Amino acid sequence: QVQLVESGGGLVQAGGSLRLSCAASGSIFSINIMGWYRQIAGEQRELVATITSGSSTNYADSVKGRFTISRDNAKNTVYLQMNSLKPEDTAVYYCNYRRWYGGGYRSDTWGQGTQVTVSS
Repeated sequence: QVQLVESGGGLVQAGGSLRLSCAASGSIFSINIMGWYRQIAGEQRELVATITSGSSTNYADSVKGRFTISRDNAKNTVYLQMNSLKPEDTAVYYCNYRRWYGGGYRSDTWGQGTQVTVSS
């Protein structure tokens, strides 16, 4: 029902900034959580940040103070502003969507991912 397309990845120098975008299309339920996850080479996918349809946010400790997640519900788009980037931020970043079903959030949908590489 929902398709996610990420964009904005690329190569950046340490200390620089990058903004990722995730455009959602299809049958989007109004109550949902969207988020960004990343997979560093050789490691498991991990949470970066999430944001609810009410704009409540949650961040991984490693990115607090540096990354900001936001959303535009009218455009069905979620953003991840990444500042003060570090080489350890290098990863494939994935967008995620989950909808509310009354008792919880279900039906994960994932984007294809976008590569972020931070050089030292």
